[in-house]
Amino acid sequence: MTRSVEGRFLSIVATTIFILVVPLFGLFLYLASESASRELQQNLDVLLAANAQALAKPLWDFDRESVEQISATIVSSDKVERVQVADASGGIQVSMPPQHKWPGGRIETLTRDIIYEALDGPKQVGKITIHYKPIDLLSSLRRSEAILTGIFAMAVIGLVAAAVIGNRLMVIKPLLRLTGAIEATRRLGSRHHVDWESNDEIGRLARSFNAMQSQLEKEERELKHAHRRATDIYNLTPAMLFSLDDEDQITGVSDYWLVATGYARSDVIGRRFSDLVPDESRSAYLDQKLARNTLGVVELTTRFVCADGEIMDILIAEAGKLEYTGKNGLSLSVMTDVTALKRSEERNLRQAITDHLTGLMNRQGFESALDTQIRTADASDGELACLFIDLDRFKWINDNLGHEIGDAVLCRFVEHLRPHLTPDMTAARLGGDEFAIILRTADRGAAEKAAVELGETICSFFVEPMSVRGATVRLSASIGIALYPEHATSAAELLQKSDMAMYRKKRDGKNGAQVYHPSFEDGTRERAAIEHDIELGLSNDWFDAYFQPIIQMKTGRIVGYEALLRLLHPERGVIPPGRLISIAEETGAIDRVGTRMLEKALENFVRLSEASGNSDTYLAINLSPLQFEPALPMKLTAMTNRYGIAPGRIVIEITEATLLHDNPQIRTILDSFNRHGYRIALDDFGTGYSSLSYLNRFPVDIVKIDQSFVRAMCDDETELNEKSRMLVEGITAISHKMACTVVAEGIETEEQWALLKSFGVDNGQGYLFARPQSVATLIAEQRAKPEPRQRSVA
Repeated sequence: MTRSVEGRFLSIVATTIFILVVPLFGLFLYLASESASRELQQNLDVLLAANAQALAKPLWDFDRESVEQISATIVSSDKVERVQVADASGGIQVSMPPQHKWPGGRIETLTRDIIYEALDGPKQVGKITIHYKPIDLLSSLRRSEAILTGIFAMAVIGLVAAAVIGNRLMVIKPLLRLTGAIEATRRLGSRHHVDWESNDEIGRLARSFNAMQSQLEKEERELKHAHRRATDIYNLTPAMLFSLDDEDQITGVSDYWLVATGYARSDVIGRRFSDLVPDESRSAYLDQKLARNTLGVVELTTRFVCADGEIMDILIAEAGKLEYTGKNGLSLSVMTDVTALKRSEERNLRQAITDHLTGLMNRQGFESALDTQIRTADASDGELACLFIDLDRFKWINDNLGHEIGDAVLCRFVEHLRPHLTPDMTAARLGGDEFAIILRTADRGAAEKAAVELGETICSFFVEPMSVRGATVRLSASIGIALYPEHATSAAELLQKSDMAMYRKKRDGKNGAQVYHPSFEDGTRERAAIEHDIELGLSNDWFDAYFQPIIQMKTGRIVGYEALLRLLHPERGVIPPGRLISIAEETGAIDRVGTRMLEKALENFVRLSEASGNSDTYLAINLSPLQFEPALPMKLTAMTNRYGIAPGRIVIEITEATLLHDNPQIRTILDSFNRHGYRIALDDFGTGYSSLSYLNRFPVDIVKIDQSFVRAMCDDETELNEKSRMLVEGITAISHKMACTVVAEGIETEEQWALLKSFGVDNGQGYLFARPQSVATLIAEQRAKPEPRQRSVA
């Protein structure tokens, strides 16, 4: 650096001299040379003119000796190198000095004609030629000029020397010291100062450098202290800290990391972190790293191999930073052992998708497994079968034997099922008594056969009664089967189609397996239309109560009416209850429909009573089991009070299905009806399991014989005919013994009427007397004929 600075300084000085001094000195020499050359030319011209005149006479006289003398005189001048004289006739040729070689250097000549002034005029008698050396730049200088030039040169040299010495002392020397301090700082690592004091720019530079060194030394001490503190914090933090470079190589680890993993620091520094990830998890880890290669804090989970070979699940929170180059630099990462948490999550996940009672999957787990099985089937071009299983009569077991027995029945069913489940099957309890099984086959067409066989096997579980905790229960299973992709294109659709097939099997008699068929969709559309009609009927007041008269068997006099639900559709006309009630019960609309039915029935009953003037008839109202709630008696009482109807004129008809649950709450509700003065009618009597016991256990006032017995009394088959008559006669006798009024349903012929009257049946209803009619029709008939049906039998 020193030579470079000094060399640049000398170059500047030399350039300055070359640009300023040398041109001036050259101009001086040039002017001096021109002056000397003119003076020499003038002297030579004078010399040549004078000697040419002097040589005229000798040449005219052919005086060779005189010519030589004059030539010798001319050549004796220090300015003349050679002289040549020749006469015009060529007789005299003189050349001085008489050497054979010319002097070295550049020679110039001057020639002049020699003219003799004869009497008859000027005559050229010859020529004289002088050879001389021209004056150059240096030879033209006179002594004084040479001395002046020497003084000028010495002054320039002194000036240059003074500048060089001053530069070396005032600039180069402090720069050398500054360079030495910088080099010592670089080599030794300590901050060196420049030993230089002056009040010029170099002094200010030295002071600034020393101040900078002091500041850097202070900051360096602070930085070392901060680094020491950061390192201590890094190592003492109770967390597994480590750092990676942009090539995933470990650049640093904390002491806690080493303790937790069992490695030595020298064993891991420089290694790729992915090398410490198990082979089976490495690709997933690298994929996560690649997918999350962004700035900021990113989190990923993977597995890690400790020094002792133990594998732990870890959560890595990595914070990256930018280098000045704009590329990803080092990162600080926190590694957390989440092995216990991972196992807890897996345990919680298993619990979340497992039915705690049976150990099978629950609905959530089944739906997830079904999605997975569908993807597997699509990838392998396989086929799936979904079996939807519903246990028949399970609700009766729960309600009558208790939930503990019901749970034991479910567990017993699963015990029977497990041995028949292969690795390609997934079973789940969807809720209550509903189960589902996924069955996967590699070949198309094999799934249906396997599903049907499995369904038959499941149904065989219930051939014999099941003994559970001292109770003997009899069950059956209704199973729906749907296939993927033949019947469905998604998991939800497959489950829906199998559910649809199961409900079709329930309607067709239960206890068996039913494969889905597209025709089942018709029933679904019909059901959706009925649900829509129910909601429209409630919104637009389409529901009405039709009345069917109940007549006294002996006299034919009307003693009451049964209120029957009808939906007056503006387009499809009058729609009978049919599936309206069952679908309303399933959708939860039965309470609103029942309330509307009660309002219409009581309103129509008041109109009919006022029109006929008969206040002795009663009104039989059918109630769904789902309407039986503690507030029902009070609701009915409020409604009858509002319409001014005496409780004794209202009969509550209940089916054996309502009493079948043997629910204490139903008994309480029936007792409340009885206390308020309402009468209870047991509808469809004789079709249940224990009809006679209900007469003793519940406050029944009226027994209605089911129409199936009435029709069978006149059947062509003698045995059935006789048994049916005996049953009707026996029911009538027992009911009368229990102080119950007997009503026969479905009377359609005179023969049936006569038989029933002979058995002592009190009242009856059927198409023989009247069909269900609107109140307006009945009022019109009442006005036209007070007793629309008066019959006598001989």
